[in-house]
Amino acid sequence: MTDTWIRQDERTWLQKLACAVIKQGPVPRHVAFIMDGNRRFATSRHIDRAQGHLMGFDKLTETLEWCLDLGIREVTVYAFSIENFKRSAEEVDCLMELAKKKFALLLAEKDKLMHHGVCVRIIGNSSLLSPELQQLVSDVVIATAGNRKSILNVCMPYTSRDEITHAVRQLATETAAGVINPSEIDENAISSRLHTHLSPDPELLIRTSGECRLSDFLLWQTSNSVLSFVRVLWPDFSIWHLLA
Repeated sequence: MTDTWIRQDERTWLQKLACAVIKQGPVPRHVAFIMDGNRRFATSRHIDRAQGHLMGFDKLTETLEWCLDLGIREVTVYAFSIENFKRSAEEVDCLMELAKKKFALLLAEKDKLMHHGVCVRIIGNSSLLSPELQQLVSDVVIATAGNRKSILNVCMPYTSRDEITHAVRQLATETAAGVINPSEIDENAISSRLHTHLSPDPELLIRTSGECRLSDFLLWQTSNSVLSFVRVLWPDFSIWHLLA
């Protein structure tokens, strides 16, 4: 596996040709991914879950390289749901440890991120993370804030209902303080207070593993998105699935 966020181009000439053809037509500016199937992949390969999650990260870095080449300016990934805290303590600890290692790696590869112009944003309720991980996340966000070529939104820990609740609570506070009039509260007022307010809504949302549900991910933002439910498990996701 490749322990890096910025991979070398490993596509075949046929894959490069297919990408070149796709780029001649309209390409979505913003694609979101529900990276589902790491645990089932691990079970099917008779490896432990930690290895499955590691292979899922490797697939994410590969997919980001494809998106960068295709001209997809923004990618949003569902890295960790607030609901995932209900999993076994062993698995949650494993995922948090993996997150710490990978965000530390992001900082170590800051020069590569700057070269490619990648801005990393963290979307979700970061107060639920450990102080050490909160600091790492904050350092990554600050270090890449000025980059504008492409944007990676990492949703962790996140659920759409938590995000919308946060927006409504903020509006209630502003209304009580007289900052905003109740008559001014509309869809735009709510959208501007979501964690994703800096991003356009995704044109395309892809979920792997064959599950046909959104699992509380970007419920507000995907009202007009094309939804693609792919049967393959996330570590088996290929460039051909993306191009399709």
